[in-house]
Amino acid sequence: MTDKQVRRRPTRGWWWALAGIAVAVVIAIVLAIMYFGGSGPPQGALGTAKVKIGVRYDQPGVSVRNQDGSMTGFDVDVARYVAEQLGYGSDAIDWVEAAPTQRESLIGAGNVDFVVASYSITPERKQQVAFAGPYFQTGQSLLVRADDNGIVGPESLSSNKSVCTVDGSTPARRIQERYPDVKLFQLQSYPACIDALRGGGVDAVTTDAVILAGYAAQYPGTMKVVGQPFSVEMYGIGLAKGNNELRQKINEALQKMVDSGAWQAAFDKNLGPSGYKPPAPPRIDYNG
Repeated sequence: MTDKQVRRRPTRGWWWALAGIAVAVVIAIVLAIMYFGGSGPPQGALGTAKVKIGVRYDQPGVSVRNQDGSMTGFDVDVARYVAEQLGYGSDAIDWVEAAPTQRESLIGAGNVDFVVASYSITPERKQQVAFAGPYFQTGQSLLVRADDNGIVGPESLSSNKSVCTVDGSTPARRIQERYPDVKLFQLQSYPACIDALRGGGVDAVTTDAVILAGYAAQYPGTMKVVGQPFSVEMYGIGLAKGNNELRQKINEALQKMVDSGAWQAAFDKNLGPSGYKPPAPPRIDYNG
């Protein structure tokens, strides 16, 4: 081996080393562009690629999870509209089931960014979470079997009548306070209450009129909503206390939904077929 051949070996090795470094740099640049550039995951108003929204899974016309996993209903359309205004398309939404007993804990633990789940604004709840909205007004009512003419409203309730609603809900508390003699059954879901009503296990189901109308439409001719609402319920979008910036953005999105006609279109599509008369959109409170 000559001196010249010995000197060439480190030169060839350096070339390979430099080539390897160049390839690594190119890969790093490409990955950075993919992540931070236009081809990477989009970042919405929350600074995340996805938004987590708590919804109900069991309220036809309002919010229901279908057999194929898709979500439909008025609340769902409200949630989608708000998410879009925050910079999140439908494919960037993670739907999370928010049962009545779990809504505050989901928000407090950060498991959802906000909740759109027929969530009535009450002084007690405002101690734990903040609310944007309200975006809908309804009232508690009664659903009975179509052939039952004995219950025509809450004034017909007596100690021999049984009423079903969901555990931990505002309607349950109101029945306990106003009609303490009524046999109150608190189950885990409204479908369970509906099954009990259809099977003769209870005399009535109580919750907000708009929810009951959705169930009546699901089983035409078998059930009916009776009497006038005996409460005023304002639905709001629940979120973590202190997040005033997000609350303001949600309020602005709701206002835009009302002003653009999208709110009315969502109501007509989801709740119009039930025969439930649309209320006027409530005034969105930016200071509440």
